Amino acid sequence: MGLLEQLLTLPLAPVRGVGWVVDRVVEAAEREYYDPEPVERELAELESALLAGRIDQETFDEREDLLLDRLEEIAAYRRGDPAS
Repeated sequence: MGLLEQLLTLPLAPVRGVGWVVDRVVEAAEREYYDPEPVERELAELESALLAGRIDQETFDEREDLLLDRLEEIAAYRRGDPAS
């Protein structure tokens, strides 16, 4: 019955194809969004900027808090914790 089902639903193939592509795009976007490496790299660059005197301590603290919150969000996602 699998062949008959495929023949009857053949007109829906483009829709299934688009759905598959959307699923792959979402998976790729989530992998990129929840990758901690860019956030860690930005933290290192932020510290370098502070040590080089390009930013002040207040700016460093504000941006560091945002980046650490982002890392916490990534860790929660990887653990499977619900979004807070």
